[in-house]
Amino acid sequence: MSDSSPRRVRVRAPELIGKGGWLNTGDKQYTLADLRGRIVILDFWTFCCINCLHVLDELRELEEKHRDTVVVIGVHSPKFVHEAEHEAVVDAVERYGVEHPVLDDPELATWKQYAVRAWPTLVVIDPEGYVVAQHAGEGHVHAIERLVTELEAEHEAKGTLRRGDGPYVAPEPEPTALRFPGKAILLPSGNFLVSDTTRHQLVELAGDGESVVRRIGSGARGFADGTVDTAAFNEPQGLALWDDSSVVVADTVNHALRRLDLVSGGVTTLAGTGKQWWQGSSTSGPARGIDLSSPWDVALFGGKVWIAMAGVHQLWTYDPAEGTVGVAAGTTNEGLVDGPAAEAWFAQPSGLAVSPDGERLWLADSETSALRWVDLEGVVHTAVGTGLFDFGHRDGAAEQALFQHPLGVTALPDGSVAVSDTYNHALRRYDPATGEVTTLATDLREPSDAVLVGDDIVVVESARHRLTRLRLPEEAVRVAAVAHRTQRAATEVAPGRLRLDVIFQAPTGQKLDTRYGPSTRLLVSATPPELLLSGEGADTDLSRTLELNPAVREGVLHVSAMAASCDDDAANEYPACHVHQQDWGVPVLLTENGVDRLPLVLAGLDA
Repeated sequence: MSDSSPRRVRVRAPELIGKGGWLNTGDKQYTLADLRGRIVILDFWTFCCINCLHVLDELRELEEKHRDTVVVIGVHSPKFVHEAEHEAVVDAVERYGVEHPVLDDPELATWKQYAVRAWPTLVVIDPEGYVVAQHAGEGHVHAIERLVTELEAEHEAKGTLRRGDGPYVAPEPEPTALRFPGKAILLPSGNFLVSDTTRHQLVELAGDGESVVRRIGSGARGFADGTVDTAAFNEPQGLALWDDSSVVVADTVNHALRRLDLVSGGVTTLAGTGKQWWQGSSTSGPARGIDLSSPWDVALFGGKVWIAMAGVHQLWTYDPAEGTVGVAAGTTNEGLVDGPAAEAWFAQPSGLAVSPDGERLWLADSETSALRWVDLEGVVHTAVGTGLFDFGHRDGAAEQALFQHPLGVTALPDGSVAVSDTYNHALRRYDPATGEVTTLATDLREPSDAVLVGDDIVVVESARHRLTRLRLPEEAVRVAAVAHRTQRAATEVAPGRLRLDVIFQAPTGQKLDTRYGPSTRLLVSATPPELLLSGEGADTDLSRTLELNPAVREGVLHVSAMAASCDDDAANEYPACHVHQQDWGVPVLLTENGVDRLPLVLAGLDA
């Protein structure tokens, strides 16, 4: 290495191991030795995680630009039990358009070898097989691309860079009418409108739920208004009938709300810029000028369009009369906290439905496996669910019933709610009058939504690529109760004082932005709250001493950290700035031999 080459810590990358094997490689199995000479980026992800899906989209441009030197490897590391099923991983890789090899690691073997702590995490390996960077969270691809450019120059000069085609082999497309449909609504005509998510289209089906009447959108991933044939979507999800002649569409990966004219088939944009919302961006204002973040569903409630903003764990509203959008509930912290809208916490709200009396907005809060609702005063309540780490399939009283990552809710005429219990492959029912949860049907492959049609309910079976009609009421199917906790092992910590250190170093060529005061923020809380005797709350220091209650054996530390960095160039009067943010839910187990320091990496060292 010449004196001018960047100096990096030399840590040999552990081997890639996954019991589920490799996907998108034409059945070929790979080792790191097979990839020697290429720059390898490992993306530790799981398909329930919205931040992981954001990173998939961030990586697309980098993969295209550096396709002859960079190999991205997705390492699928499950959180939920369903995500450890190989067939589910195969489906997810197609569903989200993953165009690089994926290692299915259901037992988290490679996750542990690389000491990963959070979804998503990106690890960069140089052409000689050494780890040179690790980043937790999203928003780091700009720093990784700078590092990739440096590595290309360094290893080209050394003769250790190998250019050429990568190991990705595209799977054969399947000839189905729908491909991983997301949501559906019943149109005034009696037809169905379905978001054909993976094909980036909307599809109108006849009343039989099978015959295609028309397709709306070009079918190519993109963001363009236009006619029924030229408009472009990007993984659309939620749909809501606005009036008899138009539909609001949650265009998820375009971070936008669109309007479909049912008569002409024309598509226009109502809200969003096409860019993802980041901390520090505006949270209200003219709808076309405000960034959104992965809107997953929409519903008309209280005269406004409510938006399940999965990407930032909030509910937003679009006001058609004023043409504005704004936050309606949620803090952007991920978790389950009820109360006034401004104080509530959500975790990837993904399904919305309004009660028949118009007094409740029901929502599927997917990452907490919870059924929740908002009243007309804006107060948030939980009907079923306890938090981020408990899930399963259990009927009975609401306080002990369990779901597993539900994505859809459907209000029923009697005031009860049907829940598309996605990862349990089931349709469930919650009755507010009795406080009971029952199972209506099983063997529904990843149901993501359902539509009431007379005495029937039509379920969107996303992973079977179809609509399935069931009779209501239907005698409940008895299912053995199963309860789970997240597979991520708890960190053993000592009771009493625990030093929390969030480690952040600005990427190469940047520095902390201190022009207007502190550029960092740390927010700490716990579930249950009694776990913390002291140390909760917000401050600007990224290190803090917590006092853990020895009387509480286990719990979850919720940590949210933010740092702002700008280009370090004194000659540049207007440097480009970036906000780095990461939220952690760290399960902890108090033991006498546990550690007394908890380090969390906000951004990896890239030099």
